[in-house]
Amino acid sequence: MIPDIQARDRGIYDSELRGFLPAKLFDVHVHLFDAECRRPGTSFPAKSCYRKFGGAYTLDDYLAWTRAALPDQTVSLASFGHPGRDMDRDRSAEYTGRISDGRRFFGLALVSPHDHVETVVRRVVTNRLCGYKPYLRFVDWKPQNEITIPDMLPDDQMDAAGAHGWVIMLHIPREQRLADPVNQRDMVALCRRYPNARIIFAHIGRAYYLSNVIGFLDGIAACPNAWIDTAMVNHEGVLEYAFRHFPRDRILFGSDAPIACLRGKSVEINNQYAYLMGEDHEIGTSIYDARHAVEFTSFYYEQLRGIKLAAGRAGLTNAEVENILFNNAQLLFASAPQG
Repeated sequence: MIPDIQARDRGIYDSELRGFLPAKLFDVHVHLFDAECRRPGTSFPAKSCYRKFGGAYTLDDYLAWTRAALPDQTVSLASFGHPGRDMDRDRSAEYTGRISDGRRFFGLALVSPHDHVETVVRRVVTNRLCGYKPYLRFVDWKPQNEITIPDMLPDDQMDAAGAHGWVIMLHIPREQRLADPVNQRDMVALCRRYPNARIIFAHIGRAYYLSNVIGFLDGIAACPNAWIDTAMVNHEGVLEYAFRHFPRDRILFGSDAPIACLRGKSVEINNQYAYLMGEDHEIGTSIYDARHAVEFTSFYYEQLRGIKLAAGRAGLTNAEVENILFNNAQLLFASAPQG
């Protein structure tokens, strides 16, 4: 697969990113899987972004893209499969284990609340993974906006994570995301009940617009086992707020590739957000620019641009930027038990 890197992208890298990025990046939020991870007879919807990548997205695909898009950087990563109901979670964990070396590449298993805890533990231990990623899609007995974090993570699964000191990558539920009072209560309770678990709240708690983050990081900021990742957040105001109000040694760069490799930008609209898309793929609140009114670069570049602008506004040092983009994640994953 030839990476979709165009002349205008190279100009952005040369003029805006080359002098800002450290030599090493660590992307903690990457979806990787091969065709064998999908259940037989299933396929992705017509407008799924995975159609662009041939129905799979492998480590080789991601590294080819980053080599083209980030020519001066070496990229480490933490990966997990695609959290779809048509995916085989055991096969996904096996693939993730095969590509993880415990030095540069680390992996998490996908888990459903329907999975028996012995299955979850076996999935992690057998494949020498660092923990797991639940997902709200696997909670199939109530409406999406009524799902709670305990629905996604049963007590026995969290007991195992706490006992082993595993990493949990948590995409929180509910319409208000980080600002939801139920989530606010449950996030802090989870961290306090399982102090040995390492809990990453993905997408800065899914706070893609400013009013969704202001005043809502304090609870988990006070929990030393809570981290946030920046995946798919390109809003410089949200990033600046996080840099000012969350411990900088617990902020992790994440991209959400391969979605991040698509062309588009997340924008705030009237205390909401939407993904403006330069490609006709559906990802959540996507709005496709069918008239091609503007020329897009990748979400990945827009995230790095947002981090650069927010870091300058928040007064981050070069060392702090390097920590967020590499060192914090390297320390977290290299010290996490593998299996």
